[in-house]
This record gives sequence, C-alpha cells and structure tokens, in this order.
Amino acid sequence: MLAGMGSTGALQVEEAVASCLALLSTATDRNWDGVRAGRLEWSCRRTAEHITSDLISYAGQLAGRAQDAYLPFEIALDDGTDNSGVLEVIGATGALLSATVRTTPREVRAFHPLPFRSANREGFAAMGTAEVLVHTHDIAEGLGLTYQPARELAEFVLTRIFPHVRPGADPWRTLLWATGRANLPGRAPVTEWRWHNNLVLPTDRLTLEGVHPAAAADLVDGGDGGFEWIPGGPFQGTREAATFMTKAYQAGLHRPEFGVFALVRREDGRAVGGMGFHGTPDEEGRTEVGYDLVEGARGQGYATEALRALTGWALARDDVRTVLATVEHYNLASQAVVSRVGFKQVGEDDEGLIYELGG
Repeated sequence: MLAGMGSTGALQVEEAVASCLALLSTATDRNWDGVRAGRLEWSCRRTAEHITSDLISYAGQLAGRAQDAYLPFEIALDDGTDNSGVLEVIGATGALLSATVRTTPREVRAFHPLPFRSANREGFAAMGTAEVLVHTHDIAEGLGLTYQPARELAEFVLTRIFPHVRPGADPWRTLLWATGRANLPGRAPVTEWRWHNNLVLPTDRLTLEGVHPAAAADLVDGGDGGFEWIPGGPFQGTREAATFMTKAYQAGLHRPEFGVFALVRREDGRAVGGMGFHGTPDEEGRTEVGYDLVEGARGQGYATEALRALTGWALARDDVRTVLATVEHYNLASQAVVSRVGFKQVGEDDEGLIYELGG
C-alpha cells in the first residue's frame, strides 16, 4: 500500500506543516528578507508568506466549492509581523486546509486550473503538501539549513499529482527533480513542470474518476483503491487493468488521462466497475479501451453510458483518431455495448472480435 492509501490527505498536510515549522523555527532570528530562497527570485520571507497564501487558497477553494475560478481573496499579514509570526500563520493555514480536507466529502471537486480544471480533497491535500515541502526546501537552501522530510510525504505527492513522473529510489529527490530543484542521474534537467490532478468525466448517472498510481497499487494488492464498491467489487478485470497501469507507472510510461477510471455511481458514491485505456495513442492515433462491471451493476446501461463518455472525450483530442475494443467471442452483452456506442466490427483474432470507433 503506497503513501497513506485510504487517507483523505489531511494527515499529510499536517505532517508537512509540522516538518516546516520544526526546521524554520530554528532560524527565526535570521534576516529572511535579505536572502533569496534557493533558486527562486523570491526572498526567504516572501516564500514563507507564499506558503500561507497557498494553504488558505486551497482551503478556500474546497470549503467554498469554487467551480469556475479562484475565489477572489488573498491573505495579507499585519505590518510588523516577524518571522515567528509568519510561522504561526503557516501553522494556522495548514490547520485550516487539513480540517477542510478532512470534512469534505470525497465526491466534491473544486476549481484548480491544472490540468483538467478541478481537484478533489486528496488533490488539494497533495498540492498543499507539495507547496509546503518544496518551498520549505527553498527557504532552507537560502538559509543554509538541511531539510529532509519523510519519504512518505514525497511519495504521497508524487503518486497523487505527479503520476506522469517515473518513481525513483528516493521519492524526495525525485520530487525535487520533478519541480526543477535537483538533478537525477540519467534524467534530463526539468526546466518547466506542472502537476496533474486526476481527470473526471461526468455522465447522467456516473462519474468516471481517474485512478492515481497509489490507488492502482492498492487495487493490485487486493484493496479497494480508496473507493466504496457495491458488493462483489472490484471485479477482476479492474484489478488486472490496475496491474498494467502500475507497471506503466513504474516504467515512466503512464499518462494519467489514458489510465484507469473507476465508474462511480452518482446516486450513492459507490463504484460499480472500471474502464480505461490499454495505453497512450500510437503514431496513427489509435488507442484501445477495456472495461468491466461488478455483476450487480450489469444490465443497467452503465457500461454503455461510461463508454460513450470516455470515447467521446478521447476522440475530441487531436492525438486520437480511432478507439479500438476487443470483445471475447462469447461475450454477447459486451458486444451489444460497443455496438450501441457506435463501434463497428473490423476483424477478429484468437482473443475475440475487434471493434473500431472513429477512424
């Protein structure tokens, strides 16, 4: 089980803030205004103030359920606030984010621009944790201090919002590399970067929720991936898809928008199946899709509804021209699903009938 699977992320925010305060409280008598924070253009003081703004902003987005933009407010410290006072505000805003994450329902999403214009509570927790970790590093570098947070915190951030980054032996060093703050042997320096919250696609009755690497690893290990399933779930096909996704992630080949999605029923928040791509589009713009449903959810049109949404999203992209599906010869129900969505049979092999949509 990776990096606090099953957690909302509130504990990780608290631990990151605690590590920040423990280190920086040893240097409050220093001049933070006159020293640059590592590779940043900001001073150490400005960077510490930025941490407070990030934490309160993320808490506000979640608490306010903002959907279209950032809420129009920012934090401003009173004149004369000293370095110890800044740390007190970091502690307070961290507690606000943690409390908000802990009390926000798992299905709630709020606006964040990167890259799909929303994030859930775990995403905001990961972003808040990331901001605290990397900017504490920046300040520590400027002040000549040594900062080494727990590897589980870095792993939590990487598996939630850096799913496109190949994991390394040292998660903290990997996170610093992924954010342009360190070099890693065998990897080109990072000059531009952004994190990736998971993709979510809504339908009338379902939400297709992109599965992050920690959730996939938990599914492989026999867990629930952080989802509440209807009885009998998750089905074996979902676990197999999670296995392929985990291998792709370990190899640095995973692209989150072409991964695995849990099909979550909107009426009760329970997962009823899994759906996803077998990989990224090839040079001709072809990608293959697969899915399964828990037995208790079959025959209700869920697969058709989800497949129509996922293939519609894919074919609207510039890099996808054709979506393929292979259905076993005996699986008449699944053949009916792909036909209803508009797939046409174009061949067959030992594995089954080959269908194509788009082209």
